[in-house]
Amino acid sequence: MFIAIAHPAVEPIGPDTVAVPGSPAIRELSPRALHARLLENAAARRKRAAERRQADREDDAGYWFSAAPMAIRKASELRCEDKSFLALP
Repeated sequence: MFIAIAHPAVEPIGPDTVAVPGSPAIRELSPRALHARLLENAAARRKRAAERRQADREDDAGYWFSAAPMAIRKASELRCEDKSFLALP
């Protein structure tokens, strides 16, 4: 049996640790990066909840809508704790 090894359609350029397969995970995120990731997580949860609601899966939608504020709360606490956010307008 012949197996062809296909290359990915998108090749990473430069040392992008997220895009390079097999690269080590970033252990320490900067506070701003963590804040952005938490807000992105909350947005993804709300989007998933809206998708579940459109599919008439109210129990799943309720879970995802209730899970979104936790990520926003964590981002807000991080913003209050870290002094590097004070320079933002």
